[in-house]
Amino acid sequence: MTRYASVIGIRPEAIAEYKRLHADVWPDVLKQIKASNISNYSIFLKEPENLLFSYFEYHGSDYEADMAAMAADPRTQEWWAVCKPLQSPLTTRRDGEWWAGMPEVFHMD
Repeated sequence: MTRYASVIGIRPEAIAEYKRLHADVWPDVLKQIKASNISNYSIFLKEPENLLFSYFEYHGSDYEADMAAMAADPRTQEWWAVCKPLQSPLTTRRDGEWWAGMPEVFHMD
């Protein structure tokens, strides 16, 4: 299992809508997340900085292929099209990132 964390900004005026959407995530999106070998997925909100922090655990053997399958899923693409305009990517993110990846510097089981 590999842990992944990332961060992105959220537009202040979009917070209520983002919370509403994530209180009732589309079942097809949840199904695809699980099919992509992701579990223990959480998104946290830090106000007043308006940052979203995501954490998940990957249990598969080919992360790139699983993420490509998720990105190719039409329903997930629709979900992202709804969520992306609410977000504000960090200017310091790497090329190709929407959410900025964060390396793990400490863990305790």
